[in-house]
Amino acid sequence: MYYLRNLIVLLCAGVLVLGCGGGGDAPPQSPAETPGETPAAAPAGKSVDTATAGSISGKVNYAGEQGRKARIRMNADPNCADQHSSPVYAQNLEINENGTLQHAFVFVKAGLEDYTFQPPAEAAVLNQQGCLYTPHVMGIQTGQELKVLNSDQTTHNINPSPANNRDWNVSQSPSSDPIIRRFARAEIMIPVKCNVHPWMKAYLGVVAHPYFAVTGSDGSYSLEGLPPGDYTVEVWHEKLGAQDQKITVTASQAATLDFNYGG
Repeated sequence: MYYLRNLIVLLCAGVLVLGCGGGGDAPPQSPAETPGETPAAAPAGKSVDTATAGSISGKVNYAGEQGRKARIRMNADPNCADQHSSPVYAQNLEINENGTLQHAFVFVKAGLEDYTFQPPAEAAVLNQQGCLYTPHVMGIQTGQELKVLNSDQTTHNINPSPANNRDWNVSQSPSSDPIIRRFARAEIMIPVKCNVHPWMKAYLGVVAHPYFAVTGSDGSYSLEGLPPGDYTVEVWHEKLGAQDQKITVTASQAATLDFNYGG
């Protein structure tokens, strides 16, 4: 009897072991694999020390000929044509009186890989006014809001054509709310068109940092607050293409870098 009782106890213990953990069940998931939990983010890059920051500035010169400017005909939409009392011309080659270029996009192409930058809280604004995009060329930081406005009394259709970001195609009627979008990845340059008015063109330079500029009526640019280091700076122009140069920025110093097209 004693032997039989011990045998029953052993058999019951074996059944409990099999029911409580055997059978080839998968091991418990680690915390990082738990559904719905986000893995830890990669360490952030360096921040800029403003006390030692320098700058790069210069001009984008042009020694070539103006050539004949293409006139924009807006007669297909009287709402557009009526806003202009004088002829309107394409903006793909705007030469300033001092022999420099407008609408050239200048940015740091390489040298900031160890740094991270938060997008600005303020949105970049692209307006449609006089059935033209304003500005014609602009820069925006990755993750920053792009606010598209329609100041015209006609409907537009905003259609960026990126290669590395998600494209979109949105109609915007007069007095409607702004269109808000963001670009997740850097891209030089994104063409923008209006499917209603084919002469409307703009270009967006999307960069991962704030060191970019567009030349204006004097052809100059300035990249402020750069940490000391070695950089490649690129200039892009809609008609003349892109070129780059290397430059070193030393602590708290202002460097000069000009670009030259034509000639």
